Amino acid sequence: MNDIAWHPSAEAIAVANISRFSQHVGITESYEALWRWSTENLAEFWGTIADYFGIHFHDAPTAVLADHSMPGANWFPGATLSYAEHIFAGKADESLAIQHASELRGLSAWTWAELKRETARIRFGLQALGIGRGDVVAAYMPNIPETIAAFLATASLGAIWSSAAPEFGSRAVIDRFAQIGPAVLLAVDGYRYGGKDFDREVQVNEISRAIGAPAVRLGYLDATGWQSGFLGPADSPLEFVVVPFDHPLWIVYSSGTTGLPKALVHGHGGVLLEMVKHHHIHLDAHPGDRIFWFTTTGWMMWNYLTSCLLTEASIVLYDGNPATPTLHHLWDLAAQTGITIFGTSPAFLASCQKAGIEPRLDRDLSSLRSIGVTGSPLTPTSYKWVFEHVGADIWLAASSGGTDVVTALLVGVPTLPVYIGEMQARALGAKVEAYNDLGAPVVGEVAELVVTAPMPSMPVKLWNDPDGSRLRSTYFEFFPGVWRHGDWIEVTARGTAIISGRSDSTINRGGVRMGTSEIYQAVLAEPAVVDALVVDLPRNGAENYMPVFVVLEDGKALDDGMIVGICTRVREDCSPRHVPDAIIQVADVPRTLSGKLLEIPVKRILMGEPSERVASRESLINPVALDEYATMVLPW
Repeated sequence: MNDIAWHPSAEAIAVANISRFSQHVGITESYEALWRWSTENLAEFWGTIADYFGIHFHDAPTAVLADHSMPGANWFPGATLSYAEHIFAGKADESLAIQHASELRGLSAWTWAELKRETARIRFGLQALGIGRGDVVAAYMPNIPETIAAFLATASLGAIWSSAAPEFGSRAVIDRFAQIGPAVLLAVDGYRYGGKDFDREVQVNEISRAIGAPAVRLGYLDATGWQSGFLGPADSPLEFVVVPFDHPLWIVYSSGTTGLPKALVHGHGGVLLEMVKHHHIHLDAHPGDRIFWFTTTGWMMWNYLTSCLLTEASIVLYDGNPATPTLHHLWDLAAQTGITIFGTSPAFLASCQKAGIEPRLDRDLSSLRSIGVTGSPLTPTSYKWVFEHVGADIWLAASSGGTDVVTALLVGVPTLPVYIGEMQARALGAKVEAYNDLGAPVVGEVAELVVTAPMPSMPVKLWNDPDGSRLRSTYFEFFPGVWRHGDWIEVTARGTAIISGRSDSTINRGGVRMGTSEIYQAVLAEPAVVDALVVDLPRNGAENYMPVFVVLEDGKALDDGMIVGICTRVREDCSPRHVPDAIIQVADVPRTLSGKLLEIPVKRILMGEPSERVASRESLINPVALDEYATMVLPW
């Protein structure tokens, strides 16, 4: 776990954005020193970020941080600005903005002139429908350029954006959008995934009726474009409504695996400050970079990817199944578009590894310099696979954060080494610590991930939470006045970090608490295992019962030899306490539409709760997977 797998070259360090920023603020001795300054001097740090990256305030703030309390921090009081205005500022019309492809469309591109024109035309159409400052625009649209233009048009009006991917069922979308009262629904007629077409006309009508918002349709499946009469003329002006710093920019949602998803509101200014910091300093975006992240519009990484346009880089979009026609497809896209920063999930890398994919074989990936990974812990095996099969010169930047703060708390740093199994650092301006049960910070121990100082991109509020009680109970009750994120973290003595799973899915064996990710690392090392899920079930008067459910390659069946092999690997890689009580083959493990495992809902089902009460099927990639657990009888 402690091997250095990559170290930046002297040339890379010299040209890194963080090197110039460090020199600008006069803190060049170490990243740790820069991080400590950024988290102990919040007003100075964030004020410097605003000045250094040229944030344009129409009305100047009276302070940077007028109130340090959490929740309730008051950032840049009195300031007015526009997120959308910053997206377009300084962009040359003829330069590249977006490359895009999908299962329905071949590879194409938009210049900044085309993005600006489409944004202005959609803005005109929204205004004609009466959309203005403070109205909510809901979108049931895929990861295509029209969706980005629609978002920027919404933001330019001071209206509030919220999106759900078209693969979401109508119930899941209604659960989200009915909470926020949209004035209009932008929706596609359908989409293609895995080579199959999915018509969404029925779902769009159901959603529109349920949320009381008229639907404006984009013919994506039938390639007819926006419905007649919606778009403005080609010379529609693009103007920007100026709003207060904390005016809502978008609404995103918690996973919704239990109960209604929480509607999280982020502000124009907080998102803008966080994204210019993150994309320039931690992602290290430069002019000419081409940034890709595989995501849908239902995951915060879409918001993150769109915000890369705040830099001088362009972005690459893909809509469809990453394994259609094969797992080679996204690597081919990387070669065709000249992707320099390739963002993906641990699951995709693990699938490529198991399938024997050789990304650099028969394709030119010479432009690729970085792979970003987020969504779940990245196993040491996957770290090694990237360096051995994608390239020893690749900067592998694993990160962790969440929808809640719409950014990463644990990040890549282009001037630091990469250690196998570890994230490089805590983000600048994010006072991330590991708290033990007594609420004391610890190093070298697995403990609760907390943020002990405010960040601009923390939610402005939860929707329909006028007194802030739900916000406080969600994030600030466990450690009063401290943000509890819900992950197990170990901060190492050298400042790196290891995430070992969700703290609310903790396994307790013989009084030893352990995260689930280390068990998954060992189980998934078995070649025939393609996915796994572990739960810890309480038993009266006895040690908890811990089964591991495994999905095997097609045609493979679990046998005694495989069980012994998995248990031996868990014992050797983890400890005897980690060895499961049973290994059970299943057809599938349930995941949310953003790819997260449903450990807690499965645990509750196995403890006797009805599946319909513990998880919203509309929020799952594979809802039928729950049925197998609902009928399962275990000896516990």
